[in-house]
Amino acid sequence: MPELPEVETVRRGLEKWILGKRIEDVEVFHRRATRSNSLLPLTAIKGARITGLKRRGKFLWFVLDRDFALVGHLGMSGQMLVPKIGTPDESHLRVRIGLAKSSRELRFIDQRTFGWLGIDRLVETSFGDLPESCAHIAPDPFDDDFDMKSAIANIRGRKTEIKRALLNQEIVSGIGNIYADEALWRAKIHPERIANRLSAEEVGSVLRSAKSVMRAALKKGGTSFDDLYINVNGESGYFEISLQAYGCEGEPCSRCGAEIRRISFANRSSHFCPKCQPRGRKITGNRGSNSRKRRG
Repeated sequence: MPELPEVETVRRGLEKWILGKRIEDVEVFHRRATRSNSLLPLTAIKGARITGLKRRGKFLWFVLDRDFALVGHLGMSGQMLVPKIGTPDESHLRVRIGLAKSSRELRFIDQRTFGWLGIDRLVETSFGDLPESCAHIAPDPFDDDFDMKSAIANIRGRKTEIKRALLNQEIVSGIGNIYADEALWRAKIHPERIANRLSAEEVGSVLRSAKSVMRAALKKGGTSFDDLYINVNGESGYFEISLQAYGCEGEPCSRCGAEIRRISFANRSSHFCPKCQPRGRKITGNRGSNSRKRRG
């Protein structure tokens, strides 16, 4: 699933082409492309002008000159492209949005149909007006509203694994499986260590590492293990070749040479170095059986 660097790459790319444009037409080609509890049909955005493009964690929303917003989530395989009008349609095209006085159009493509677009009312929060669907999402480490001390205290108050806390979007947003593994590797913290047993310094190190690795990924357009994540120009990110833990099972740790391991964790995989990231007691999770090599 695209995480903060991938979604922010898409947001920046879209902003260049659609900011200030008026929405002239909307075509929906698949019923699952629209969020089931969308306030209105997507066609309600016809005639609206796009005045901004914002992100909250993994959510994108188009600020309109209306009292509602167009919100999008890429899900597992969603793509937002801005090709020239007349470019052949993609096989998994779900929504086409025409822009007035533009040679390009906005297309939402989604092979697995876990992503969506929807219209949301704006609700007042302590962080300003936010679309209702992402009002519960916490600020991410790059957000001006992000409070490091509060995030550390929140995590240290949890009787759960540190990785599970990192993936909780109501504590800190934007971090998914890839960058959680990378942040924990950088901070030398085992993913199954219990959050409330970590020191404030250790939790702070993890959060700073998450911000650092996501900043590096953002510079390279994010991480693409396949062609499902691409930017608005159809290009894949290339941070994959810089990954130190995620997807590196069986490879030597670049820091100490020990073999990177993978364990089952919360219905997904978790990658770590057993030497650099000791747990302190026997690992109880089931180790994954299939080796997943990174490309490059």
